Amino acid sequence: MAQDEDKTLVPIGEAAKQAGVSRQSLQYYLMIGLLTPTKTTATGRRLFDAEAIQRIRLINRLNRSGYQLRAIRELFTEGRL
Repeated sequence: MAQDEDKTLVPIGEAAKQAGVSRQSLQYYLMIGLLTPTKTTATGRRLFDAEAIQRIRLINRLNRSGYQLRAIRELFTEGRL
């Protein structure tokens, strides 16, 4: 990945802030497979791009509207979202 592209990637705390969720919520989304980091550095630092942040926002909106996280994951897996 080019160095210029790395500038658009943000760490987990900043991604959570931009998406309007807690860091713990974002870590949980990662743990249950709703999301994967855009890039993981050699030191294990998870980085996210704008598309990933949009997905986090979508997950959060769906969850707040009553969808269970399991159902949201199934929608993503089936390609319906």
